[in-house]
Amino acid sequence: MCDNIGMVDGKNFRSGFICLAGRPNVGKSTLMNALVDAEVAITSAKPETTRKAIRGILTTQDAQYIFVDTPGIHRPKTLLGKRLNEMVDEQLTEVDVILFLTPADEKIGKGDRLIINHLKQIASKRIPLIAVVSKIDKVPQKELFEHLLEVQELAEFKEVVPVSAKDNFQDNLNELLDVIKKYLPQSPQLYSDTDITDQNNYEMIGEVVRQSALEMLDDELPHSLACQVVDIDRETGQQVIYCNLYVERDSQKGIILGKQGKRIKEIRKRSQRIIRGMVGDSEAILKLSVKVAKNWQSDTKFLNKMGF
Repeated sequence: MCDNIGMVDGKNFRSGFICLAGRPNVGKSTLMNALVDAEVAITSAKPETTRKAIRGILTTQDAQYIFVDTPGIHRPKTLLGKRLNEMVDEQLTEVDVILFLTPADEKIGKGDRLIINHLKQIASKRIPLIAVVSKIDKVPQKELFEHLLEVQELAEFKEVVPVSAKDNFQDNLNELLDVIKKYLPQSPQLYSDTDITDQNNYEMIGEVVRQSALEMLDDELPHSLACQVVDIDRETGQQVIYCNLYVERDSQKGIILGKQGKRIKEIRKRSQRIIRGMVGDSEAILKLSVKVAKNWQSDTKFLNKMGF
C-alpha cells in the first residue's frame, strides 16, 4: 500500500468521500480495512454485521481517500433494517464516488440488480459509479472473465476493477486507488495525516466487543445482539470500561452468558486484549453486562438511544 504522507498545499491534491455499497456480507468492511491498511470496521461471515456508516481514512502524497463502509442494502424486516437502509441512502447522496461491490465467486442475482437500480436512482449521473469485483483469488481466470462481462452489463460503470483483499493474496488494491483518485475532486485534505477513522473510543470499543461476541456465537443470534459502551471511568488511575450487551429475549441472555458464565468471560477476555492496545493502557479493565431489551430491533426509543 502507499505511504501515508499528506501534502495539503499541492495544487493537484485530491480529497473526497467514497461509499462502499452492495448486498450484505459481500466483503465491504474487509475491502475498506485492506485499503486503509487498518482494522477500522469489524468483519464477520455473518450478514448485516455493519450497522453504522464507518469511515476509514487513507492519506497518500497526492490524495486523501475517505471510505464510507455502509450496511448492506436489503429488504428490511424490522425498524432497524429500515433505518439502516435510510442511513445508506443518506450516505449515497453525499459522497463523491460510489463503489458497487460484488464477489467474483457468487452469481449476479436479483439482489444485485435491485441495488444497482437503487444506486442509479439515488446517485443519478452526478456521482461516478465504479464496480469492484472482489475475491478474484477464489475463481479461475475463465470464470472471472465471464463474471466481469456480466457486471459490465449491469450499469454504465465508469470503471470495473477486479481485486482481492485477502490478507495473504492482496491484488489490484493500488490499481483501485488510482482509479478512484481520477474521480475525486481537487481539494485539500479533510483529516490529518495520522487519522485512520473518525470513530471515537466509545464506538470503536463497542464494535470490538460486538465482533468478539459474534465470533463466539456462531450463527445463534447475530441480528439480536447490540452493544453499547456506557462509561469509561478513569478516576482511580486505571481505565474501567463499562459495556452493555443487549439481546431481545431472556433465553438469548443465557446463550451469551454460556454455561457457568464461561462464554461471557471469553468474550470479555478477547475484547479486553484488543481494547488495551487501542486505549494505550495495558491494565484497562472491561466490565460486561448482558441485558434484555425485548424486540429492540423494532423499538423506536431503544434505536434512538443506540444512535440508529
